[in-house]
Amino acid sequence: MFIDKARMTLKAGKGGDGCISFWREKFVERGGPDGGNGGRGGSIYFKAVNDASTLIKYKHAHKVVAEDGEKGYKKKMYGRAAEDIILPVPVGTVIFQEPEHLFLADLSQEGQMFRCAKGGRGGRGNFCFRSSTNRAPRVAENGMPGEQKDISLELKLLADVGLVGLPSVGKSTFLSVISQAKPEIADYPFTTLSPNLGVVNLSDSSSFVVADLPGLIEGASQGKGLGLEFLRHIERCRVIIHMLDMTHDDPLNDFELINNELGTYGFNLLKRPMIVACTKVEDAESTKKYLEIKEKLKGKYDVYPLCSILHEGVKELLYHVKDVLKDAPTFPLYEQKDEEVKVYDAHVDLKPEFEIRRTGAHRFEIYGERIERTYQLINISTDEGLMKLISTLRNIGVDDKLRELGAVDGDEVILCDFEFEYFE
Repeated sequence: MFIDKARMTLKAGKGGDGCISFWREKFVERGGPDGGNGGRGGSIYFKAVNDASTLIKYKHAHKVVAEDGEKGYKKKMYGRAAEDIILPVPVGTVIFQEPEHLFLADLSQEGQMFRCAKGGRGGRGNFCFRSSTNRAPRVAENGMPGEQKDISLELKLLADVGLVGLPSVGKSTFLSVISQAKPEIADYPFTTLSPNLGVVNLSDSSSFVVADLPGLIEGASQGKGLGLEFLRHIERCRVIIHMLDMTHDDPLNDFELINNELGTYGFNLLKRPMIVACTKVEDAESTKKYLEIKEKLKGKYDVYPLCSILHEGVKELLYHVKDVLKDAPTFPLYEQKDEEVKVYDAHVDLKPEFEIRRTGAHRFEIYGERIERTYQLINISTDEGLMKLISTLRNIGVDDKLRELGAVDGDEVILCDFEFEYFE
């Protein structure tokens, strides 16, 4: 089964918590803190491989979860870092973040890897918090949570040449003649229900890959027929062979119809070299139509007659395709953004460390990326850790902001999953 789309949720592993421990050994006085750091959580990678041709492996893989890192141990021992997960996907897979459908990566080369969800770092143990003024710290950090993302995978086949045209114009027959591919061939529309790839080997030892795509109809770029489902596979093709059936009443109208769909779909498809192949040129009437089309498209497109069943015109067309491929440019699917260089200016106000909103008559919520990250790091299971959190909130001005918003004694204040009462 050819599966070229999949959606899933990725959840990287949480970092291990730091350890609170003190060295206790006979005849050793004041051993001091010896809590080790937690291990890193597992990350999730995608890797492009050649031994996979579809995304069927991920059709029912709705969620992939990496392991958490181990917590730290006494005697300054670090927790074990979790194993990363590497998910193999076919070469040509594009990764998007949902629901924004934000482009993340294009795995177009074998062995290329992309870290899609980063594991959380491990928390520091109390050994890291020792100082000349605090020789017995009873505080440690929690491990940071791993990234969680909803993503979609789309497979866009790696082919040099794409065959386009209306249903039953002879694309599958042509592919079966020029390669070892064995597509289904019949005299009814939409025989080809999934793209077929064939490798063309010429007598001069040159070769290239051809993709036979399901037939297009008017409105394909808006989702009619099978076109929109499989047009993505032509996005990587550097050369397009537009096949016209000479047994149709008006092949030139067919040509304009399909070109309009290609232009509407986008991705610069009409800017790529296009060769017109007039198929089923078998008698005087079809030859006459071929000559008329060649004259009308003269100077714009190279037009070749073709009779795949009799193998007539095949060799000439293939060698012309080889010559066009030599100079055909590669069109990137997505604009690769240059790496941003952040410049920090001390005179520019940074994003506030926290914000507070009233969620009820006597209820307030503290939120913000920086304050939530700080809270996640502090281990509040000990009195010293809890005092550190309260001191941090006071130092960054949370008390002042609550007073400004009209908080009174006894009001409930929430930060993530931590609740406490406000007292002035």
